Amino acid sequence: MTSIRSSGGGRASIPPTRPLIAPGDAEELVRGRHDDPFALLGPHAVDADWIVRALLPGADRADLIDAAGKLHPMDVAHPEGLFALRLPEHPGAYRLAAQANGTAWQVEDPYRFGPMMGATDEHLFAEGTHWRLWQLLGAHLREHEGSDGTAFTVWAPNARRVSVVGDFNQWDGRRHVMRRRGSTGLWEIFVPGMEAGALYKFEIQARDGTLMPLKADPVGFGAEHPPATGSVVRRIEGYAWSDAAWMAGRAERHRVDRPVSIYEVHFGSWQHGEDGQPLSYRALAERLVPYVRDMGFTHIEALPLTEHPFDGSWGYQPIGLYAPTCRYGRPEDFRAFVEACHEAGLGLILDWVPAHFPTDQHGLAHFDGTPLYEHADPREGFHRDWNTLIYNFGRTEVANFLIANALYWLREHHVDGLRVDAVASMLYRDYSREEGDWVPNRHGGRENLEAIAFLRRLNTVIYGEDPSIVTMAEESTAWPGVSKPVHDGGLGFGYKWNMGWMHDTLAYMSEDPIYRKHHHNKMSFGLLYGFSENFVLPLSHDEVVHGKGSIIDRMPGDRWQKFANLRAYYAFMFAHPGKKLLFMGQEFGQQGEWSHGHALPWASLDEGLHRGTHDLMRDLNGHYRHRPALHARDVHGDGFEWIDAGAAEASVYAWVRWGEAGDAPVLAVFNFSGAEQARWRLGVPRAGHWVEILNTDAKIYGGAGRGNMGGATTEAAESHGRPHSLVLTLPPLTALYFEWRGSEGPGT
Repeated sequence: MTSIRSSGGGRASIPPTRPLIAPGDAEELVRGRHDDPFALLGPHAVDADWIVRALLPGADRADLIDAAGKLHPMDVAHPEGLFALRLPEHPGAYRLAAQANGTAWQVEDPYRFGPMMGATDEHLFAEGTHWRLWQLLGAHLREHEGSDGTAFTVWAPNARRVSVVGDFNQWDGRRHVMRRRGSTGLWEIFVPGMEAGALYKFEIQARDGTLMPLKADPVGFGAEHPPATGSVVRRIEGYAWSDAAWMAGRAERHRVDRPVSIYEVHFGSWQHGEDGQPLSYRALAERLVPYVRDMGFTHIEALPLTEHPFDGSWGYQPIGLYAPTCRYGRPEDFRAFVEACHEAGLGLILDWVPAHFPTDQHGLAHFDGTPLYEHADPREGFHRDWNTLIYNFGRTEVANFLIANALYWLREHHVDGLRVDAVASMLYRDYSREEGDWVPNRHGGRENLEAIAFLRRLNTVIYGEDPSIVTMAEESTAWPGVSKPVHDGGLGFGYKWNMGWMHDTLAYMSEDPIYRKHHHNKMSFGLLYGFSENFVLPLSHDEVVHGKGSIIDRMPGDRWQKFANLRAYYAFMFAHPGKKLLFMGQEFGQQGEWSHGHALPWASLDEGLHRGTHDLMRDLNGHYRHRPALHARDVHGDGFEWIDAGAAEASVYAWVRWGEAGDAPVLAVFNFSGAEQARWRLGVPRAGHWVEILNTDAKIYGGAGRGNMGGATTEAAESHGRPHSLVLTLPPLTALYFEWRGSEGPGT
């Protein structure tokens, strides 16, 4: 018996008289049933000779062109395109020349290349700590063994065979069957000559031999434009970033004592171009970024930009978590948008969806013929609300896939933060499920222990790698410690959306002012728990869809009163403790429900009430950003002081916001009744002059111009438990801000 040494590293023993390939092996190869073609195809040492085998379906003749340029005719080993050749020495970097029906072509043989993956990669992947997973999996343009091409790696542990297919090989799964890498479940292949822009998918044969629907790359960096579903080879290495100054100073901007005012945007419907189509990433950099900067916001938050098949999901049913959606351009175009944000002094937060994924056949569902990314039991793995599948957070490789994806956006694309969607659905096993339709945890409870561990590890890893970023949780329940550090028993998020505040205050504002006195506590209740978390106050896209109309549509009264209510409500939000978030269009009082298929009604700004609301929002952002009392103690109870929370009959509220020592306090007063409150006495914590710095009834905002002639000076008259007080005029449906300027009068 003599030894065969294969380029794939395997060893076998065969008699020296054995044919170039056994008939059974040949049949398995041409039928696409062989699970390890690297053991047969390519160059293999046999005694002192080399046997080269090549599978070229459709060819009726093949020649090997060795590294020296010499042509060697190959024998037909199977009439369906399998060829073989015995040579006295290794042919070097050879090529294959094939012919069929008079047509000739040349290719490089993918089976002449050795393995690419290192032992460290396999080890880290196996233990679930490969935090640079995108550098291992996916499609990477690279040089390998002297040739340029694309390296493919995918995880499919239960597959019998995995092939990469595309236009480059006529979508024939026999031509580029991948190499299995031991027990990790990873498969790899190098395709020489493949360039950026190439289209591909994975053809996966399940363990029982069934061919799965063609799958997009779970770690693909590009995709075809929907409704097409293929992955596209994109280069992500080598981008020349120019935002070093922003990155170096980002941590300072994300401190809890700094202003955070977020403009939430759906890229496809903010504005459309002259052709009626959504703007590209680069056009958004030219239009959206300056607009948001000029409006005084500190951050843009984008609805999910990961690749998704259905426009109507707004990105919340993603399939390509590693691909910026091609709807607006390529990865380098998205990076140019990020750079434009940073150059303008804006942070970019991405809405990120690790809770679930759609059931589309080309996606993760039953990826290798088994429930790989999802739970097998639909009571754990199927989301009835959204008809989606739930990630198996307890599976090491799945948790690694998701955490690495978060790091990918933060590191490779310089994104400044992630807003994690649907956290509540992750925390509870019985979320939106009937009795008997959910599986208790190992202790018999409803908490999803695996998801909790995942979220804690997610925040531990990404904050550990870069504490300058920020994470925010959309979490609608009373789960304790969402924004508390993991080492103190929390989930570790930087902020939590205050959904309770949003629901209560919108419910109050929808009441006719006559009846608001019966609901007075809805506006004040949020302060009972307002410092239990680091809160963001969200008026998000969820409040302008599904029949809810727009924010202004919920305001009572005639047209003028609706806008007066809206202006007062926005000022209430900006004076209230907590960071701010407003969905696009609401800054100018968009009327009618938001539609993802239509651009915002920018022509509204030609009308005075819309323009006034727009200008008010710019000024609110300015006050919030430049007056420390309105943001420096946002997450600390000592930054807030009630003056009057009990004036229910008049629907009046008043409080003081405090900054650090030396910062001027700001008094915020709100009259949500439909009647003017004349000579309203209000106790204040400091004697002196209080300048009226904001009045939502000002004519420049569309109001009637009533107010306090620029400010008021205290009188030595006790009120609200304080020895000094102001006598104010409170116009109806109006918010007023006053800033203390000392005891020397208005000119100080």
